[in-house]
Amino acid sequence: MLKQRIITALVLLAILLPALFHPSPVPFTAVVLVLMAAGAWEWGRLNGCSFAGSVAVGAVCVALCGASWVSGLAGQVLTPLWVAAGAGWVLGSAWLLRAGVAGWPRIPAPLRLVSGVLALWLAWLAVVQARAVGINFLLSVMTLVWMADIAAYFAGRAFGLRFTKNKLAPSISPGKSWEGVWGGVIGVLVLALCWVAADTRLQAPVASLYTRLAEQGWWLLLLGVLFMAAMSVVGDLIESLIKRSAGVKDSSNLLPGHGGVLDRVDALLPTLPLAMMLSTLVTT
Repeated sequence: MLKQRIITALVLLAILLPALFHPSPVPFTAVVLVLMAAGAWEWGRLNGCSFAGSVAVGAVCVALCGASWVSGLAGQVLTPLWVAAGAGWVLGSAWLLRAGVAGWPRIPAPLRLVSGVLALWLAWLAVVQARAVGINFLLSVMTLVWMADIAAYFAGRAFGLRFTKNKLAPSISPGKSWEGVWGGVIGVLVLALCWVAADTRLQAPVASLYTRLAEQGWWLLLLGVLFMAAMSVVGDLIESLIKRSAGVKDSSNLLPGHGGVLDRVDALLPTLPLAMMLSTLVTT
């Protein structure tokens, strides 16, 4: 299993890194589009669609992203869209987590399919705009999620249930503890402070998300980081809730050793649009 995970990770990096650092944003945009199409196919499967139906869900996602690309929508200032997306993620996630695993099947299937495609489309649109802003900005958003996940894992292993008596969401993801959540938050705060210092010292031509927030006040950096870290956990919990409702461990086996695409991007789905929301609000 570990060997498979390492090989898959190396293959993904060999594809993503050259595309990310290519002078033109087109290769990276296309690679992310393929990943979102695969995620949409997995979404169809998780919601009971046949193979053909799942392919159709993926095709709809590709068509939506492609239309946004060709029409130039990805290059426009979309502050109202990002605010609406942020509100949708916060309110929708709160309702879903309150309803629990049993609440997911009660949502009409067409609404579930549409919400998933919209979430993937918004994440694609956000990552394309973030890449257009600059690689430093995009990486600051993506590493926030990775740091939150890594720090939460090690904090949970070291301190799980030592200070609290209850797990975070035992009916959804039994392995997660509050100690892990706070460990992830501390890890992200340290990352943000180091990134702001590096931006300042290196005089980065494109500011990271953290620097953009810090320029408006350290209090905003603190609130923004707390909010983003919390929503990365929410994204992970929402996918766990849906998988548990579907009775599966992974969204698919497309990525050997890692599960599916949705298993890798679940925390990025809310954080990418929210990062664009925060960035556009503080720079307008």
